[in-house]
Amino acid sequence: MAPTKDEVFSKVQAALVDALGVDEEEVTPEATMVGDLGAESIDFLDIVFKLEKAFGIEIPRKELAPEDILTSAEFVQEGKVTAAGIAELKKRMPFVNFTKFEANPAVREFSNLLTVGDLCRYIESKIGAA
Repeated sequence: MAPTKDEVFSKVQAALVDALGVDEEEVTPEATMVGDLGAESIDFLDIVFKLEKAFGIEIPRKELAPEDILTSAEFVQEGKVTAAGIAELKKRMPFVNFTKFEANPAVREFSNLLTVGDLCRYIESKIGAA
């Protein structure tokens, strides 16, 4: 039986508390991984490892961070992600809400995009959560 959305959140929350040394109360669905929880690149490796173990899945790095888009002249102009770039990001990251990012699609803002809720939706899509 697939885990419920609440069970997914609990496991994601536990992994983030463990990996980032933050308090459980800080790990809300709206919290951004980088801005609010202080995750750095190296932390993401640990987080991905913990989530893969917790859910018995594989998480290809490019699915959570399609960096090739952010470094592509086709999708980035003058430090901002173009409309085509945003369309490509939405295609590759359907679990992310891009509304806020679209208002200011600066490449440097991309790291503040991923929220805990997005991460949960990603996991749910991988495991078919109820």
